[in-house]
Amino acid sequence: MSKMDIESFVDAPGRDALVKEVRKKINQLGVEYIYLQFVSVTGKIMGKGIPADHWESVAKKGFQLVYGATVNLFTDRSGEYLGYGPEAAELVGIPEPETMMQLPWDKRVARFWCTLFRNREEREEAGAFLTADCRGNLRRLHKEFEDKHKGLKLRIGTEPEMMWLKFDENGKPKDGYSKPYCYHIDQFESLRPVYMKVIEYSRAMGLDMIQGDHEDAPGQLELNFMFDDVLRNADRLTTYRQICAQVAREFGIFACFMSKPFMGVSASGCHHNISLWRGGEDVFTPTGNDPKNLPGMRENYMYVKGGENTFMPDGDDVQMPQKAGLEAIGGIVHHLRALTAIGCSTVNSYRRLWDTGFWAPVFADWGFQNRTTGLRVSAPGRFEYRSVDSMVNPYLMGSTILAAADDGIQNKLDPGEPEERNIYEAMEAGKQVKKLPMSLGEALEALKDDEVIQRGMPGEMYRLFHQYKHDEWARFMSTVTDWDNETYMECLP
Repeated sequence: MSKMDIESFVDAPGRDALVKEVRKKINQLGVEYIYLQFVSVTGKIMGKGIPADHWESVAKKGFQLVYGATVNLFTDRSGEYLGYGPEAAELVGIPEPETMMQLPWDKRVARFWCTLFRNREEREEAGAFLTADCRGNLRRLHKEFEDKHKGLKLRIGTEPEMMWLKFDENGKPKDGYSKPYCYHIDQFESLRPVYMKVIEYSRAMGLDMIQGDHEDAPGQLELNFMFDDVLRNADRLTTYRQICAQVAREFGIFACFMSKPFMGVSASGCHHNISLWRGGEDVFTPTGNDPKNLPGMRENYMYVKGGENTFMPDGDDVQMPQKAGLEAIGGIVHHLRALTAIGCSTVNSYRRLWDTGFWAPVFADWGFQNRTTGLRVSAPGRFEYRSVDSMVNPYLMGSTILAAADDGIQNKLDPGEPEERNIYEAMEAGKQVKKLPMSLGEALEALKDDEVIQRGMPGEMYRLFHQYKHDEWARFMSTVTDWDNETYMECLP
């Protein structure tokens, strides 16, 4: 009888040694409590906490939690639990010892990322990988992609824009902490205590911070960290959000990742710079920490370096990537409408696309340094996927980008010639270009019709995402807003 997935995971070669190494690290750092974390369908950090005394037991047996936690344990419009009812079994989360990281704001606490499984006692698929685990799915789908395409792997760098807001007299987030002046050093300086604390915590937790600036919305900053393997980048983006939330608590302000809290100024995007590589190796990057006394396991400080970048030009045209890169981009351009449901995953996301004049991408095309297209060559060797905002679940985004790239390579999809003109001028000249969905409802329909992108949401994941987001759209459509009242309340005598 073959082993369950959960048994193979727990008994993996070398894991026992890592579990023992974690115990030494716990004792060395004085860790008393542990967060066991995973990520829900919408990108929320979920999980449980346990005293560190019980590390060995939870490392072997895991912890149990209701399946519905993967869907935020929210109810739909009719009051029914989304995804899973109360009769569903409980998942099992197994911590990954190599991901242990002490929290820099309370060194008594450490966090672990966890892989999720079906319960060991279920009648069907007992102990199997749980497909409601978006993080686990990304790891497995990336491995399948690598095996299928002769070692080709996805690296991503994200640009997480967000806003720091003040609270009003009722304790509600309201105005930006700074003025909406893009690249303005004085406005950047006004948030210096905040961003320096974010950078301090980020570096302690293994984020190799590389640059930052004040963007052109109130209180809007972008702080970037080095690109890496798609899974590690998603983990770091999720960690970055957790850090921002903590720093906001410390300063009595609000860390806002909502895409468009204000009209008339730029939204908060989260552009994904993507490239496909063969080879390379992990390089230890201490990010300012003492290599002999790290506040976390060494894996947290690894970044993949070197190898062959298939997005790099191989001819005289510095704007044209190699064949594999072009085909991957062909797949992404071909599936941009469905991908928009993942990258622009909220009702509010589409305020970003409707507010004109702020470089938000609304057309399924690509170009070199062309910010009017949904995809652009931002520099030789990488493409910037632009139809994605700060509310994105980066694990779902990575998985579905892999699905689109796989389709492009397998079916040799041609993205067409890069568009050098402003896309609006090109359309006026007669170019036929597909427009991206302009509402969450339209995007969900595009995803519903795209089986390729659904392959990036295997097992139960597509069902859960569709059910959650369709309910979100229905709630919006069944809500009377201030705009409704202001526009229609006195429209007839």
